Amino acid sequence: MKILFKFIFFLAFISILVALIGYARGYRLDIEKRSVKSTGIISATSNPKAAKIYVNGELKGVTDTNLTLPPENYLVEIKKEGYTSWNKKINLKGELVINVDPVLFPINPSLSPLTNLGIIKAIPTDDGDKIVIIASGSAYLFDAGKKTLPFFPPLKKIVDLSLFPNFIDFKDIKVTFSPDQKQAIFSPSDDSNSEGSYLLTLDENNLNPLDVTLSKEALIQAWQNEKDKNNTKILETFSKNFDKIASSSFEIISFSPNETKVLYRAKNNTELPLIINPPLISTNQTSEERSIIKDRVYVYDRKEDKNFPVLQPNLKWYYDSRHFVVEEEKKIFIIDYDNTNKQTIYSGPFESSFFNPTSDGKIVVLINLNSQVNELPDLYLVGIR
Repeated sequence: MKILFKFIFFLAFISILVALIGYARGYRLDIEKRSVKSTGIISATSNPKAAKIYVNGELKGVTDTNLTLPPENYLVEIKKEGYTSWNKKINLKGELVINVDPVLFPINPSLSPLTNLGIIKAIPTDDGDKIVIIASGSAYLFDAGKKTLPFFPPLKKIVDLSLFPNFIDFKDIKVTFSPDQKQAIFSPSDDSNSEGSYLLTLDENNLNPLDVTLSKEALIQAWQNEKDKNNTKILETFSKNFDKIASSSFEIISFSPNETKVLYRAKNNTELPLIINPPLISTNQTSEERSIIKDRVYVYDRKEDKNFPVLQPNLKWYYDSRHFVVEEEKKIFIIDYDNTNKQTIYSGPFESSFFNPTSDGKIVVLINLNSQVNELPDLYLVGIR
């Protein structure tokens, strides 16, 4: 009798364990058909939280939650009052979990002044963390990468522009940054009548800027060689197969802030083979392109081995490495890196097509809010986070 009891207990334990494993993998009991059917799970989170989840137009709950659904094609929408909305078509398969984690942005972002100088020109460093400002007869360095940007923060003066005697129009100043963003060459643009090129250190006031007119091209080439070496080091963290193709066929434009994605221009036609084979499951389902066409721009994600065409010009990485910031028709948009979910984040006035994402998820723009009184614009912070 005792042995029979243990046997029944063992069978019950095994049955419960199998049921729990099956439930966790998405299997559900269909009472009407008296069968067990496979289901999939949509794990929906968002930033900000407590956004509404719509599946095929039907409200299913709020983030953060898991939705257990039968295998099928679904349109998933995430909405929150006062924020942009997000949507994506998802092909849900049995036993698989699809993660949905969109970032929603305020429809009416805040706008805060950062300078009151009257700015002739603003040039962001290559990494976007700092901005060189030409204003009031001087050049300044503005740190846009601070975690908190105080009201009217102090600027660090770089140089008195009167030390450039042959510069005629300071709007024509071209700034080339060193790979470490600590030095820069100030020179006239190619179509300017000004003359002379000067090497400056960006973390101090340059009282005696070094004239590098004769050696400018050699110095810029040396900097470019160093940048190429830095790109090569980052590419070495990618798969060897991708690194080999990229080295011969791609012109690297930029890496994402977390260095897991690369924006590049194709130098020739080529085929990008599967780097992760077999492909990962439950990854980004947006259609990709692996037949690379010369002169087109693409973004490659090494974590998921996905390659997407880039259709927007003038892109800048957003700090989360999941989005691009783009300016188009006097508006600023954020778009998912796979070229979906283009969201307007700022449609107010701004000048000279200047926009610069900060490392804490905001956007810096040039605006002249009172052009009848002020001749020149100033830097403003668009608070979208």
